Amino acid sequence: MTASKTAPRATILEALIEKKHVMTAVALRDMRSRFFNHGLGFLLVSLWPLAHMIILLAIYTVIGRKAPYGESLNVFFATGLIPTLAFTYVARFMSLSLLMNRSMLAFPVVTVIDIMMARAFLEIIAAALTLFFMFVILLALGDNPFPTDPFEAVYAYLAALLLAIGSGFLAGVAVMFAPFFATVFALMMIVVYIASGTLFDTGSLPEQVAYLLSWNPVFHAVEWMRLAYYPGYSDKWLDRTYLISYGAISLCLGLLLERVLRMKMLEV
Repeated sequence: MTASKTAPRATILEALIEKKHVMTAVALRDMRSRFFNHGLGFLLVSLWPLAHMIILLAIYTVIGRKAPYGESLNVFFATGLIPTLAFTYVARFMSLSLLMNRSMLAFPVVTVIDIMMARAFLEIIAAALTLFFMFVILLALGDNPFPTDPFEAVYAYLAALLLAIGSGFLAGVAVMFAPFFATVFALMMIVVYIASGTLFDTGSLPEQVAYLLSWNPVFHAVEWMRLAYYPGYSDKWLDRTYLISYGAISLCLGLLLERVLRMKMLEV
């Protein structure tokens, strides 16, 4: 009886160890192939969104724009840029993961899930590095980058990552069958960025405009993050359930399509 129970446990453990080795190999290959054929080139992944933030903050500082909330313009725009860029960069790179690593599917041990989850892990690490560097820069500039409600800020950031992974997974499956969709998805990211409320105070917008923007799930990540930083910030348009549901449904739909179309994907 004891031996019969131990055998299945050992099999499961061996399968998990094998899966870990496969995902590690996929992640290491992805890191090396991203920039300069060297693992250190992966650091550039986190520097791109960071450079984006720095340029925008510098422009608005030079033109003398005032912060709608709080005392720091840098912190106000960072609260919008951090969740928005986390979403756009993670989702964008995940949408390309299968296309860029299609050759690895020739190995029977490597699955679509392995590639997508390895890329998701790498993108989350890159997003965390971007967040860390941004905090360091704000502190160096004399700003206070710490939220009034740290838990709400963490929840908002994790919700943005969930949305990014779900959208990126779904887009990645679609790109395997229609590579041109990668360009369409990239253009969609521009629209999402503009409509996220990152660069303006949504409280100053006409109600009809704010309502239209509220259909963009990233808009709610920005509103959630700003609410965590500014106690007096209005939560009129914030819908946490919509944001989380959108991300979860996208991920489930991507997993479902991958399962249904798995064999066809290997033939593409």
